[in-house]
Amino acid sequence: MKNYFIKTIFFITCALPAHAAEQSLHGIVDTRLINVSAKSNSTSYLLGGYGKFDNKKNSGLTLAQLGVVYKASWQNNVSINIVANAFGNKKHENIGITEAFVRYKGLPNNAGWRLQTKAGFFYPKISLENNAVAWSNPYTLNNSTLNTWIAEELRNTGLQFTLEKLGKFNHSQQDFSLNLSVFKNNDTTGAMLTWHGWTSASRQSLFQEKLKLAPFPARWPGKPLAAQAPYSDPFLELDNRWGAHIVGQWQFHHRQHPFKINIGYYNNNTNTSIEIKGQYTWRMRFVHAGLKVKLAKKLELISQYMHGNTYMQGKNGGFAVNANFNNAFIMLRKHWQQHQIALRMEEFSLDDLDNTWGDNNNEYGRGLTLSYRYRLSKHSFIQSEYNWLQTNRPARWYVKQPIKLIERQLQLAFRVYF
Repeated sequence: MKNYFIKTIFFITCALPAHAAEQSLHGIVDTRLINVSAKSNSTSYLLGGYGKFDNKKNSGLTLAQLGVVYKASWQNNVSINIVANAFGNKKHENIGITEAFVRYKGLPNNAGWRLQTKAGFFYPKISLENNAVAWSNPYTLNNSTLNTWIAEELRNTGLQFTLEKLGKFNHSQQDFSLNLSVFKNNDTTGAMLTWHGWTSASRQSLFQEKLKLAPFPARWPGKPLAAQAPYSDPFLELDNRWGAHIVGQWQFHHRQHPFKINIGYYNNNTNTSIEIKGQYTWRMRFVHAGLKVKLAKKLELISQYMHGNTYMQGKNGGFAVNANFNNAFIMLRKHWQQHQIALRMEEFSLDDLDNTWGDNNNEYGRGLTLSYRYRLSKHSFIQSEYNWLQTNRPARWYVKQPIKLIERQLQLAFRVYF
């Protein structure tokens, strides 16, 4: 199923007349000097540990992101979009596709109604932070823990339909839209969130990537989760069932205080009795909401909230893993002339509801991010950032690390958009 969608995108690209297309290439180069500190020598979650950052302790210079976006557009309002990314904070699988889709953007009728469709491999409509090229974040270097998880485990492989009502056709300042996606290839969603908890990074999982799991005791030979592979494949189809994601959005173009509100529901609709080659199906359901509002001149507030549940069955039926999760953040962004300051506060948790031995997934944490950006030119920036995360995760006891841990990260970045 994975390769089918990519091959379909490639076939459509070849079939459409390239000479009639308007083509563009944009991207980002993000290099950083990073220092991670913690009281315990915690291992990054990317390497199968419980560390909350994607960089290991005492990191140095790294390529945080090299993102490239290719777009070809035709006069019939059809476009093809391919996004590739490279990252320097993992030993393997550092280069690959993060999105690839065909899009049709219809023209609005006289009443302001417009239909858009999308088909392929793409992000669900959730994040209010990651609105720059190649799903980068123009506000902070590290994403919130909420959007870090989206980048790690969530991508829709399927179809998306968006119906919009544009207010300007009726002399209104309000726009409304309803977005419906049907998808596959998200059957293991929830494994990484549950087994390593909430994390903070700017990395995005690649199309063919496999993610390393922590060595918790329930995975030992003869234990309840011994059949689980040592990695999770985040974009895998196991039960041949379609999931759905629906999002409603209201946007008010007020002269002084414009705002945007969205509310959505996600359900991957899996059959949780399947296990193939160490990969289990996980049921993932959550609601989410977001707000973006201009409070004053050059002062903006962005906030998101998520609440949901994920679970999987063991070999003998019943809940092998079952967890509720919550996440919320609020960010203030102030910009003037060449300067920008962003302050983000967040709170997150996991509530373990099962009794599986050696698999305690409870977690509670808080985070603080303070970021300053200076614009050198229209497309280049220097940005510094301080990240602070305090988490209480009992599973660290399995690897002889403190259950309560404070992790800090300092970053200095040079970013160029092209």
